[in-house]
Amino acid sequence: MCSLLWSSIAMCVALQLLQLGIVHPSASHLRITHLPGQPQVEFQQFSGYVTVDDRNQQALFFYFAEAEKDAASKPLVLWLNGGPGCSSLGVGAFSENGPFRPKGEALVRNQFSWNREANMLYLETPIGVGFSYSTDTSSYEGVNDKITARDNLVFLKNWFIKFPEYRNRSLFIIGESYAGHYVPQLAELMLQFNKKEKLFNLKGIALGNPVLEFTTDFNSRAEFFWSHGLISDTTYKVFTSVCNYSRYVREYYNGAVSPVCSSVMSQVSTETSRFVDKYDVTLDVCLSSVFSQTKVLNPQQVTETIDVCVEDETVNYLNRKDVQSALHARLVGVQRWSACSNVLDYELRDLEIPTITVVGKLVQEGIPVLVYSGDQDSVIPLTGSRTLVHKLAIKLGLKTTVPYRVWFEKQQVGGWTQVYGDILSFATIRGASHEAPFSQPERSLVLFKSFLEGRPMPQEF
Repeated sequence: MCSLLWSSIAMCVALQLLQLGIVHPSASHLRITHLPGQPQVEFQQFSGYVTVDDRNQQALFFYFAEAEKDAASKPLVLWLNGGPGCSSLGVGAFSENGPFRPKGEALVRNQFSWNREANMLYLETPIGVGFSYSTDTSSYEGVNDKITARDNLVFLKNWFIKFPEYRNRSLFIIGESYAGHYVPQLAELMLQFNKKEKLFNLKGIALGNPVLEFTTDFNSRAEFFWSHGLISDTTYKVFTSVCNYSRYVREYYNGAVSPVCSSVMSQVSTETSRFVDKYDVTLDVCLSSVFSQTKVLNPQQVTETIDVCVEDETVNYLNRKDVQSALHARLVGVQRWSACSNVLDYELRDLEIPTITVVGKLVQEGIPVLVYSGDQDSVIPLTGSRTLVHKLAIKLGLKTTVPYRVWFEKQQVGGWTQVYGDILSFATIRGASHEAPFSQPERSLVLFKSFLEGRPMPQEF
């Protein structure tokens, strides 16, 4: 009980909350009391900065939503969006699998939020993304996978100082798109660090529509286009022989697209049509800028102004001063928060460094890995991911333990899955886009729950 000597009732209440474990003692200043327009919830939220480089004053921004119920018994999940250079706050938390989605001036509950099953930590990485910043703008130049992995490791180490009760908690890392680079490389560093000091209780990683091997992933696009009726037989032939997609992307980022590749891509673009969302080929609605995390994977020779038919509510919401204040966030060196960074100069040649080999090392270290694909995504199609996982299983000598089969969500087929050696898994999410939790939230939640529990996808309904 509080003594009557306390001069402030508020201080008394705060002390009681700390004693009950309701507010984290070392992170109470990071607690979100209430987001503007937020419905009432029982779980706690935190957000703010973790310094990763004192000398250059570099800080990464995070948003943390504890589990809806029994947070103390639920695992910790770190979620990373890709790009490279896109926000896990705006894309992941507020558009995909977080507890809220902006609607007008308010927030509405996402009934399929992943914090139903876990404590969700969203990290805006690398520096220069979202609210993450460096006071030395030269730090934004030449950022690469190695720098990003190192900063993410430092972030987690320092985050555990603020939230020590999560230090020994089961930890999973999940990400999508270019996080196919971020996640495995961070996991590898964590295992290396654990050999010196046991800090990370890593239980598994999951990768959604990930970039794992440049040539296979990118060149699978031609077959996907053709099999879905988006290009003609003639175009399919030249797209797989005269100039494939990996060659085009390589030339594009080297600043010199050859006439032959320019001609082929013009033909592909004409047939697929700019009115088809390449990240969900069945989608009828307009593409919001919140999905620009994948633009780097889909470069265009001619910049087009996209006709956004619906208001980008996430961007509007996160640019409100009252929202930024509630999140303990600030803009440093930029005028507006954006879903993908306008200041980050990332080393895009890192695209060509395969990370499927790192995934193999993790499996050999006993870390379960799930690769999942929204099956309507043509940017990183399921065919490439499926091929890479199967080849990795053969290389590692893993036998099929769950034969390729359907899995269910309620009374409908949720997708297909195959498991190798009870440690390496592949799954599709039926009807899902590149951002699977956005387009198929309920099916994505079923997949997420099965992954955390370490069991195969539901075989019956």
